[in-house]
Amino acid sequence: MFDEKSYGVKMDKAIDVFSKELSSLRTGRANAAMLDLVKVDVYGQQMPINQIGSITTPEPRMINIQVWDANNIPLLDAAIKKSDLGLNPQIDGQLIRLPIPELNEERRVELKKIIKSIGEKCKVSIRNIRREANEDLKKLLKSKEIGEDDEKSKEKIIQTITDEHIKSVEEKVSSKEKEIMTI
Repeated sequence: MFDEKSYGVKMDKAIDVFSKELSSLRTGRANAAMLDLVKVDVYGQQMPINQIGSITTPEPRMINIQVWDANNIPLLDAAIKKSDLGLNPQIDGQLIRLPIPELNEERRVELKKIIKSIGEKCKVSIRNIRREANEDLKKLLKSKEIGEDDEKSKEKIIQTITDEHIKSVEEKVSSKEKEIMTI
């Protein structure tokens, strides 16, 4: 049996991943989610920052990380510098301060490109899910479990679901671009 809703759910998951990546992009304000994609190599494994220290945003342009184990400070410092966030950590004992600089025009343009490319990747995954659905329909048609009319109507439904999800991605991309270009 063919269930078009399951493909819609897969597309929703692709958009969730995309949204998480978008929220980790740096705008002009401090946001703990910016650090979500930064992984630190500690205890022999890649760990997110929130598992090796507590993250706070005491003011709009500052993120503080209270590191629990002092041995992890140099590792965390290196991971943040290596990330493409463009932040310079300031170490004060077991506290790492991350001042968030104003976004300059060049960085804003660069961020727009990054947003577009993340959006494109998400659209590609959505289209791959559509292709998978259409291939499943063709298999069902070949094995005579559904007729040609059924196949065509299901393909249309899948295409509609795909179009809705792609539109959603485009809206998120343009809204994030507006947010970044707003000074």
